[in-house]
Amino acid sequence: MPATILFTGTFDGIDRHARDMAPAGFELIVAPQHSAAYTAALPDAEYLIGNVHRMDDAFYRTASRLRLVQLLSAGYDHVDLEAARRARVPVCNNGGANSRAVAEHTILLILAVYRRLVLQHDLTSSGRWLGNQPMPTFHEMHGRTLGIIGLGTIGKRVARIASRGFDMNVQYNDLVRLSEDDEDATHYRYRLLPELLGTSDVVSCHVPLTPATRNLIDAAALAHMKPHAILINCSRGPVVDLAALHDALATGRIAGAGLDVFPQEPPPASEPVLSLDNVVLSPHLAGASRETRIRQTRNGFDNVLRVARGERPIWLLPELKDMETRP
Repeated sequence: MPATILFTGTFDGIDRHARDMAPAGFELIVAPQHSAAYTAALPDAEYLIGNVHRMDDAFYRTASRLRLVQLLSAGYDHVDLEAARRARVPVCNNGGANSRAVAEHTILLILAVYRRLVLQHDLTSSGRWLGNQPMPTFHEMHGRTLGIIGLGTIGKRVARIASRGFDMNVQYNDLVRLSEDDEDATHYRYRLLPELLGTSDVVSCHVPLTPATRNLIDAAALAHMKPHAILINCSRGPVVDLAALHDALATGRIAGAGLDVFPQEPPPASEPVLSLDNVVLSPHLAGASRETRIRQTRNGFDNVLRVARGERPIWLLPELKDMETRP
């Protein structure tokens, strides 16, 4: 009897690509979470590819044959790590499949804030051509200093685009430092967090959500930033204290922000940041591209084959790297 792969990703028509890519010798069941087909397939599934919420002890008791949970997302703050450890089921993220899309979206937000893109759109669409009226202040990325908090797969890609494409100077803060040779080759320079905040024209967050990074950008951090600096967050919403950010933006403590993520998603209509004219907002879609979906699916099946061969999967969540797995 072939092993069952339960695939929950049905967005963007990616299920068609999944059926084309599915490895031979496995039964592929495509079913969104909470559907009847998903509920029926879960007890016999050996491999699950998708973003499933509430993977608690009860989930693993139901999915008693699971050998792998392969997330489609990069973030995993919704994962119950201890439940996975108790069940001895490895959980892996998407292997940087969305890094190109998130990096491009990061650059998009920087440009949109610097060029006041939303204002330009509103003026043009409403027939208010500027002509000889006073112009808003626009900025260029060239020669500016970009401070990247979190130099992982996404952070490095942002750094490459910014430095090679826009001649930005790149500095970074991360728990893992580049070697001296790598810093010399890339010209990225390590800075302590207060240094980075105080000397960057653009601060861009690319860290996972952990207890250490929750509210990492708070009132004290924002107070370090230059008055003309802007903040970009394409990581996780709770990394930024939104009330403190609103205060900094509303009082001119910093010049602007671009946000793809929020502490509460979707944010309530009463959220004060939504009404500011020096922010550019997107609805947690930085990583959403057709190309990303295909790479995520390909990576998922790659890991299924690795586990089926008796190998350890790649992209295992760091907190689970030392765990024993089910036979």
